[in-house]
Amino acid sequence: MQPMITSKLPRVGTTIFTRMSALAAEHGALNLSQGFPDFDAPEALREAMARHVMAGHNQYAPMQGLAALREQIALQVLRCRGVSCDPDTEITVVPGATEGIFCAVMACVAPGDEVIVLDPCYDSYQPCVELAGGRAIHVPLRQPDFALDRERLEAALGARSRLLILNSPHNPSGSTLSREDMLYLEALVQRHGLLVVSDEVYEHLVFDGRAHHSALQFPALRERSFALFSFGKTFSVTGWKTGYCIAPAALTAELRKVHQFVSFVAVTPVQLALADFMREQPDYPATLAAFYQRKRDLFCDALHASRFSFTPSAGTYFQLLDYSRISEEDDAGLGERWTRERGIAAIPVSVFYEQPPPQRLLRFCFAKNDAVLEAAAEILCRI
Repeated sequence: MQPMITSKLPRVGTTIFTRMSALAAEHGALNLSQGFPDFDAPEALREAMARHVMAGHNQYAPMQGLAALREQIALQVLRCRGVSCDPDTEITVVPGATEGIFCAVMACVAPGDEVIVLDPCYDSYQPCVELAGGRAIHVPLRQPDFALDRERLEAALGARSRLLILNSPHNPSGSTLSREDMLYLEALVQRHGLLVVSDEVYEHLVFDGRAHHSALQFPALRERSFALFSFGKTFSVTGWKTGYCIAPAALTAELRKVHQFVSFVAVTPVQLALADFMREQPDYPATLAAFYQRKRDLFCDALHASRFSFTPSAGTYFQLLDYSRISEEDDAGLGERWTRERGIAAIPVSVFYEQPPPQRLLRFCFAKNDAVLEAAAEILCRI
C-alpha cells in the first residue's frame, strides 16, 4: 500500500507561469507569459559572477547575507529612497523575494490570523498564509484602474486581522500606489495594529514620470513592514534568484529565525558579483524606467491597429490587454488556445483572483527583445 499524505495545499497545483512557459515551448510560441527578460544582464555583472566562481568563492555565505552586499544595499536605499537602514540588523539577503515573503509571513502569522491580500494578487501570497495556519481575506482592487478600494479594505478588517500584503508596482496590472495611498495606509495600519509585507520587486520600473513610493519612506509603515526587493528584476538575472528584505531589527530577527531553516543562505558568488556591480555602477537602477518605458511604448504603439483595448502600464514589465471585442471565451482557455493556434503565450488574469470579476484580460510581458515584441504585436494585430 502506498503511504498516504493529507495535502496542506489541496487547491494548489503547478503554477500558471510554469504551465504556460511549457506550453509555449511545446508549440514553439512566442513566450510573453512568464515574467523574465530574454536579453542578457549587464556584461560587467556577468563577468563579476564568473570571476568570483573561478576565484573559489563557492562556499556558504553568512546566513544574513554577505556584509559587502548588505552595505551596498544600504547605500542604494539611502540614494534612491532617502532612508537609512542598518545593514547588520535590518537587511537580510534571501534567495529570491518569494522566499523572503514566505519567511515574513511564517514569522508573524499564527493559526487563525487573517491576512489581507489585494486581488488580483501574486499567486504565492495565499499559500504562504495557509501554511502558517492563517486565512487570506481577498479585497478586490477597484476596476477598471486597479486602484485601492478604501471602503472595501476597511470593511474587511476585523479583530483577527494581523497582516496586510501590499504590491506596488503591481503584478499583474501594472498599477502603482500613490503617495496619498501610502499616507492613507500608514494611518490605517497604525489604527488597526497591522503588520505589513510590502512587495516592491518592480520598484525601479515606474513610467511616465511617476515615482515609486516605498513603505520604507513612511515612518509608521517603516516600523511595521517587511519590505521585499529583487535583484533578479533590477539586474535582469531572474535565474540568480536573489533578493533582500528590509525590516526593523525586531522583525528582521524573527524573519531570520525562519529563513535559516528554509534556505539558510543565498548563493555566495552571486552576492559577491552583485556587491561589485552595485559599487562600480551605483546609478544603474536609474536607467531602468526609460529602458522599459521604451519597450512598453514600442509594444503598445504596435497594437493600435489591433482590436484589443488597453491602458499603458504604469509600472512593472507587464501590459494587460482587454480582448472583449474579440472573444467571449474565458481567459484561461483562450490563453492556452492562442498559444497552440496563434503562436503567442500570455497569462490569464483570472488566476490572480479568488473570485474573478467579469472581465477579459490577458497579461503580456514586454521584457523582451524588440524583434520579439514586434513579432508578438504582428500576431495580435491579425487576431
